[in-house]
Amino acid sequence: MLPASNSSSRFQEIAHIQAWAAENNLKLNYSKSKEIIFTARGKRGKTIFLPPPCLDIERVSSLRVLGVIINDQLTATDHVSNILASCNSLLYALRILRSHGIPETSLHDVFRATIISKLTYCAPSWSGACSAADQAKLESFISRCKRLGYCSHNQPSYSQLISDADDSFFKRIISYDGHVLQSLLSDRPAIPYSLRERTHNKTLISKTTHLNDDDFLIRMLYKACINTSLTFLFPIQVLV
Repeated sequence: MLPASNSSSRFQEIAHIQAWAAENNLKLNYSKSKEIIFTARGKRGKTIFLPPPCLDIERVSSLRVLGVIINDQLTATDHVSNILASCNSLLYALRILRSHGIPETSLHDVFRATIISKLTYCAPSWSGACSAADQAKLESFISRCKRLGYCSHNQPSYSQLISDADDSFFKRIISYDGHVLQSLLSDRPAIPYSLRERTHNKTLISKTTHLNDDDFLIRMLYKACINTSLTFLFPIQVLV
């Protein structure tokens, strides 16, 4: 990954990778290599000039990385459209199972094992980049599945599923010192005076751009503090 200020060195980087591959008895496959340029949303009427494409390497607007689709605007729109299309296809299989007399409880189990697992796959990595329209599509899909009887009416909403997935993943990071993401979380320095307790003892990461709100670690660090502070906003009413 190269920053915009070093975009002129792309060809040298590719040559370096090719040389490294040759030294290790490998060969750089240009047909399987892709180039993607992440650009900020320009102001209306402002033209964004992109560098010339690399030779023999296709430039794409979206890229699938470990099952998650990343586009050049760093939004989750393409990924949400993809998983909804896949889940709609799975609904046909559920309809066939129901027509063959599968018990309702078993149908709900299949729904959780297929649909819910697909909707929540790697959710902490891309859910923060969902727009309001993306979230509305996901919530509408869950509501439609409830109406059609593919899942229980007690099925949590999609926002609750995502929140639970975020909390579970963040809890594993905090509780396990050997987690690979622990190096990105600095412990809060010791303070001589008493402060309100937090659910974690990590230092808050400063927000510098609007993209920081989409970052999982930054979202969870601030979410934990907000949830902690909310518990003190409602005084206990004592009846005499």
